[in-house]
Amino acid sequence: MGMLQREGSVTTPSSSRVPNWMRLVNGPQTLGRGPLFWVGFALAIGAAIVYPAFADAWSVGNTAYFFCWVFMALGLSLIWGYTGSLSFGQTAFFGLAGYTYGAITINFGAAYGMTLVGLLLGVGVSCLGAALLGYILFYGRISGVFLGIVTLSTTLVFATFMAQTAGSQWAIGDARLGGDNGMTGMPPLTIPWAGGDIALYSGVPLYYLLLALLVLCYLGLRVLVNSRFGNVLVAIRENPHRAEMLGYDTRRYQLIAFVIGSGLAGLSGVLYTAWGQYISPSNMDLAAAALPIIWVAVGGRKDLTATLVGTLVVLGIFQNLTIYGSYYAFVIMGLLLVVIVVYLPEGLIPGLVRLFGRLRKGKEGTS
Repeated sequence: MGMLQREGSVTTPSSSRVPNWMRLVNGPQTLGRGPLFWVGFALAIGAAIVYPAFADAWSVGNTAYFFCWVFMALGLSLIWGYTGSLSFGQTAFFGLAGYTYGAITINFGAAYGMTLVGLLLGVGVSCLGAALLGYILFYGRISGVFLGIVTLSTTLVFATFMAQTAGSQWAIGDARLGGDNGMTGMPPLTIPWAGGDIALYSGVPLYYLLLALLVLCYLGLRVLVNSRFGNVLVAIRENPHRAEMLGYDTRRYQLIAFVIGSGLAGLSGVLYTAWGQYISPSNMDLAAAALPIIWVAVGGRKDLTATLVGTLVVLGIFQNLTIYGSYYAFVIMGLLLVVIVVYLPEGLIPGLVRLFGRLRKGKEGTS
């Protein structure tokens, strides 16, 4: 009588007083669930908050640039890592949202919160595009390697089309698409304020906005993947036929995850476009489409924490390698992906966690 059953687990009356989202954010589908992890998480956030006080303006802006890409990686982790649907379409939705933001803000300016409208519409358009493509894919029973082929083909077709839009006739109002040269001249994110609008150029204010969005997105996704919805996604990844036999419409769950993950890619596209005030077809080409796969696979595609940490690490490595030439950077990233897939198929971060766990158990056994 004093025991309550909730989603397959037994909880006591005292634990039932804990808000549901707090139980979910600490659930079993993500790495790091104890007090030590959350203390480390709080320290990491604290370090990120004080970082601009000790770094130069270029480093702060460059870190903000890294943050822009992490949303796309987290979205791919949801689609590929938790649902088991390999997608090369992240950069297509990235570009679609970026161009949407550019077209809206160039035509309507930054006043009256129009950049925020552009952000919402950019993400909304990417979600709509993902819903249309995802419906064809999942309700057409396209899966496995064929899903990867179709999403990659869609991305390359879109990138190739945008590269052919160099003429003056290719414009949306005052916003010229620009072909290979890309679209330029869009304003940065601008926050309406009583004392005057606040333009968030690639500096400290934008850094803090991106940091806050990243923390909220990460925690929100933890709640999602540890909920009943997330448990169904994992069940589909492990055995879609068994999930269907249990009565779940796997196509609907896959479609919803695809739309959410693609919406996060769209958020990355808008934030990147606002950060650099520029978007071009090169952000969607074959090399760009492969990079999110590398980030997520190297970090650990089946875990949000591993994806977050791994993406930031790989981005830092990649940028330092480009000093010696972008082609060398791509070759080394490809080799790193091969090594990780062969020797650490679950990813670098989960592999290190398991290694430290075994070492700790070994020390406890010898003591």
